[in-house]
Amino acid sequence: MAAGLSDTVTEYLDHLAAERGSSQHTLAAYRSDLSKYVIFCESREISELGQIRQADISDFVIDLRSSDAQLAASSVARSLAAIRGLHGFAVAERYVGHNVASEVRPPASPLRLPHALPVSDITRLLNAAGTDDTGLRATAVLEFMYGSGCRVSEAVGCDLDDLDLTGHAARLFGKGRKERVVPLGSHAVAALEAYLVRVRPAQAQKSGSPAVFLNNRGGRLTRQSMWNIIKQAATKADLPADTHPHTLRHSFATHLLEGGADIRVVQELLGHASVTTTQIYTQVTIEHLREVFLTTHPRAK
Repeated sequence: MAAGLSDTVTEYLDHLAAERGSSQHTLAAYRSDLSKYVIFCESREISELGQIRQADISDFVIDLRSSDAQLAASSVARSLAAIRGLHGFAVAERYVGHNVASEVRPPASPLRLPHALPVSDITRLLNAAGTDDTGLRATAVLEFMYGSGCRVSEAVGCDLDDLDLTGHAARLFGKGRKERVVPLGSHAVAALEAYLVRVRPAQAQKSGSPAVFLNNRGGRLTRQSMWNIIKQAATKADLPADTHPHTLRHSFATHLLEGGADIRVVQELLGHASVTTTQIYTQVTIEHLREVFLTTHPRAK
């Protein structure tokens, strides 16, 4: 018996709900995606799964992007995942003999360049925290994150034993608990010393936590707390609302490369497993160079 497209879509969605335990959100998204797919196929007078060719699916993906230029590549990829799932289900049920969607590739996601702040904005951010106890802790957090290029999780997880302020260094534990030692500049060391001497002892009395950065109850600062510290400083410095912990990491890498640092060194400092991940920052510096060139060279335009 020929497998009707609309009926198979209904069966597939029922299968996802009953046997795969898919969430209502996923089911709603897949239902919407597959409804569009059915309409597209019917416009080509295709009503059965066995009539669908790989080229039809490729054309559907192209049609999605051309009909809605604002549609994110991730949304198109999700639609294709739904279609692959549908055809895979049809193969498993022996409605068809081959998954014609398996070789269709989703569109590549556009390259998203990291957002780095200019050095002048970083300076304003670092000077915005204040000099009271809360401000000293915030300054220590900001200087440590920008000075080391660490991830927010690495700052949260940093313990006192991981600091070597005499040697101007810190030990960080990255993804998969991979360990690396990074240097700390004099500004980061000074900010940490001020916080550790003047603020942290009173906080630590409440818990005895080994964490470097503590909240007022003596517990380890959370990722959300780190985020809030940076957001508050950014607001005081009148910086963009989307300034966040990773902005400091992006700025750290970008400023090193703009200053002439070797990309392999930056890779080690960031804790990237592959230099390919680090190379995205070279695109940022190229864009910066192009912008400077266009605005300063008398014959650039």
